[in-house]
Amino acid sequence: MNTYLRLLGFAKPIEKYAIPYFFLTVIATVFNTLNLALLAPLLAALFKNSEGIQKTPPESNLDFMSWLEYATHRIQEQLGQMEALKWICGAILTSVLLSNLFRYFSFRVMENFRIHTLLNLRNSLFNHVLDMDLAYFTAQRKGNIISKIASDVQVVQYSVTSTLQVLFKEPLQLIAYLVILFSISVKLTLFASLVIPVSAWAISKIVSRLKAQAKEAQERFGMMISYLDEALSGIRVVKAFNASERTKAKFSKENLAFSDLGKRMAYRQQLASPTSEFLGVVMVTILVLYGGNLVLLGDAGLSAASFITYIAVFSQIMRPAKAMTESFSSLNSGLAAGERILEVLDEKPSQSAGNDKIHLSTFSKEIRFECVTFAYEAKPILKEISFTIPKGKTIALVGPSGGGKSTLMDFIPKFHSPTLGKITVDGIDLQLIKAESIRSLIGMVNQESILFHDSIRNNIAFGKPEASDQEVEAAARIANAHEFIIATEKGYDTTIGDRGARLSGGQRQRICLARAVLQNPPILLLDEATSALDTESEHLVQDALQKLMVNRTTLVIAHRLSTIQKADQILVIENGKITERGTHFELLYQEGSYSRLIEKQSLEKV
Repeated sequence: MNTYLRLLGFAKPIEKYAIPYFFLTVIATVFNTLNLALLAPLLAALFKNSEGIQKTPPESNLDFMSWLEYATHRIQEQLGQMEALKWICGAILTSVLLSNLFRYFSFRVMENFRIHTLLNLRNSLFNHVLDMDLAYFTAQRKGNIISKIASDVQVVQYSVTSTLQVLFKEPLQLIAYLVILFSISVKLTLFASLVIPVSAWAISKIVSRLKAQAKEAQERFGMMISYLDEALSGIRVVKAFNASERTKAKFSKENLAFSDLGKRMAYRQQLASPTSEFLGVVMVTILVLYGGNLVLLGDAGLSAASFITYIAVFSQIMRPAKAMTESFSSLNSGLAAGERILEVLDEKPSQSAGNDKIHLSTFSKEIRFECVTFAYEAKPILKEISFTIPKGKTIALVGPSGGGKSTLMDFIPKFHSPTLGKITVDGIDLQLIKAESIRSLIGMVNQESILFHDSIRNNIAFGKPEASDQEVEAAARIANAHEFIIATEKGYDTTIGDRGARLSGGQRQRICLARAVLQNPPILLLDEATSALDTESEHLVQDALQKLMVNRTTLVIAHRLSTIQKADQILVIENGKITERGTHFELLYQEGSYSRLIEKQSLEKV
């Protein structure tokens, strides 16, 4: 129940939809019930001499069916049987028209409610996922996240909101039918009420396991989407290693498991409808035998017209009951999907949320690391790292892969938070600074060229969408990208494909570099920024970077040590610790790890 109420919270303001839907449904239900109630006077008009028709005013004002029969009798006496028939047929047509008209308007309100809920839920889920730190994405399958945002939200839309529709409409319709039934025969209705719980019990047994199966189905669907995403993202590797058949088999296995589970769910879910229909017919048959006996004996006060109307109304009473059982059946799927969605929304960023109140608009002094330690899942990555990056200086990080260099750089834009220790920017604890404000001061180029399926212009202007064409071109020239851009089919308006697939590795990296240049930030973070460039392009871009880095604070990671020889300080990171620090020549003089790396790269060039 708690899950259901939390999901309905995304429909706020719910009264905007609930109140008009309630009134429209009440009116539609009244006229829909009247359609069947008018069957009794219709039959009475057809069979004028039928016994048991109400020919005197009823004693009770609440005896609705008797008043209808009495009104029909009066019309017959004053206007004749044919004229009474015309009046009743006209009343039935009017009632059907109004019933369907108000039902249509209620459907429109409910559809607006459903779409409104879907919009809010999907936006909240997507926004929350983007607010999570990188550690969350490291631990999650991307396909599973996509499945929750796309598929699970859709399931919630069509099950949870539809259940709300049923809870509003069907009980009202059920009550209206019961009023008519009690009005016709209290004795017969009390007998029928003893049989109805049998149907409800049978349906509940059928749908009892659907929720657990539905949750498993959503999880398997997420796994299947993950396999699909991995296969498409790594299609080059799949084909290069002749792994197509193994990849197909892996996907097929998961697809088969998901399909089998869906089949079992469908069997169980669809069993509810024929079961309830069969039980309904059984109940009607029992009532025909019992009620017919009462009519024939003449001790129930029932006319033939009233009894036929009773059977017609009772046969319809199973429809709202059936709709409610089917709704609760589909609700299990919705709640299972809803629980998966709420699991994501309940996840909190590992960094201290709510404490980052300070907006930093400028950078003027230094970035300081003070005994910074970081561990991921109890595994130590960095151990008591301390150093300072003064404004306008360049600090380089070198060392073997896996030493923690990229993790160290990720602290500054608040992608991760230290487990112990403190990082300050101009003397302010980084944890207290808003992530958006510190990131606005940073230009970043990653080792992996991350681009979007858009034009070259929009990729360069990603961090500064309001940039003019001249600014975009100037940034591209600095990054040595202008020449190859204008050589493409549409120049800066050329679409580069998924993740920049239509560009070479060096071209993608230069677009990323131009993106950082355009932002004109006071702080630069360069993680292997020239790793994908050929020798000529590397030289040109490195020259541009040297000019760009003047009077800027730069933290750079480089495996090609020739690119960082002019750094103000070089830190050698090994096994999560700073083992050496100094300028290029100071480290060479020490003849330690850095000196050996230089010597090794010199031999590789030979």
